[in-house]
Amino acid sequence: MQRLAFAVAFLAVLVLAAKPSTAQTWPQRAVKFIVTLGPGSGVDIGTRLIADRLSRRWGQPIVVENRPGGDGLVAISAFVGANDDHVLLAAPSGSFTAHPFIYKNLPYKAADIVPIARVSNTIVVTAVPASLEVKSVGELVAMARAQPGTLNWAGTTGSNEFMFAAFLKNAGLSMSKVPYRNLVEAANDLAIGRIQINMTAFAIVRPQLQAGKVKLLAVTNTRRAAVMPDVPTVTEAGYPDLALDGLVGFFGPPTMPERIRESIAADVREAIDPAVEERLNLTGQIPNFGGPADFAADIAQQRARIGGAAKDLGIMPTQ
Repeated sequence: MQRLAFAVAFLAVLVLAAKPSTAQTWPQRAVKFIVTLGPGSGVDIGTRLIADRLSRRWGQPIVVENRPGGDGLVAISAFVGANDDHVLLAAPSGSFTAHPFIYKNLPYKAADIVPIARVSNTIVVTAVPASLEVKSVGELVAMARAQPGTLNWAGTTGSNEFMFAAFLKNAGLSMSKVPYRNLVEAANDLAIGRIQINMTAFAIVRPQLQAGKVKLLAVTNTRRAAVMPDVPTVTEAGYPDLALDGLVGFFGPPTMPERIRESIAADVREAIDPAVEERLNLTGQIPNFGGPADFAADIAQQRARIGGAAKDLGIMPTQ
């Protein structure tokens, strides 16, 4: 009887040993997160906080490398070029989902960027100078309609810029777009009234808001932000065509097995503790975890909406 019990126990040990967990098979060495934005950005801060917790959980070092520039192309090229399942991309999806409508030749394919985990939604706002005599998106639209061609606007390159431009065309509104390479410069010009509308990340205009030089009419997010609960969504304001969530998260290469992506996502979910959520809120983001399937579905929906906006603008995809 004792021999039988021993044999059963021994077989159980062999079965467990034959089924190594993901934690035992990945990561096998140091992991790198390539961030599309610079140090101090909301995406960078969130990535570093989560990376610190994941490093302790995985027992491997994690290097966070900032590769800003080129509307995300610098970082994406480095990520795709690495062709390594220990190199992940940390990025907002809003820029690369619009890439096919902006650039003629892209150094990557959409299939090269595989969603792993959604971390947050960037808070994107419709901001105007404090001196502009409007209190809502509706009043802003009425002013634009009454004064065609007199208002200037700027937006973050990518998805939100496409959505606002398409909105203007479909609404029959005439505004002049002012391009900026540096989004902070746009926020500064907004504060002094050089431009009248800025569709941008809340974190970018927060200093001018705190100084009382700009005001917020709405957020493009599908739900209100906890850091400014009194600011309505564009949908609540009556303009759902402007609604778009800024999706931020982690991506892996197409060679990464689904079970590993699911395991990483589960670890990311554990890493987003109350302290991380608080910091995300403070950096202008709404904590909003999602696994690979949820994240992929959101990005597909975003691509479809941007494609629709591009079609309205008469822009055809370049690939």
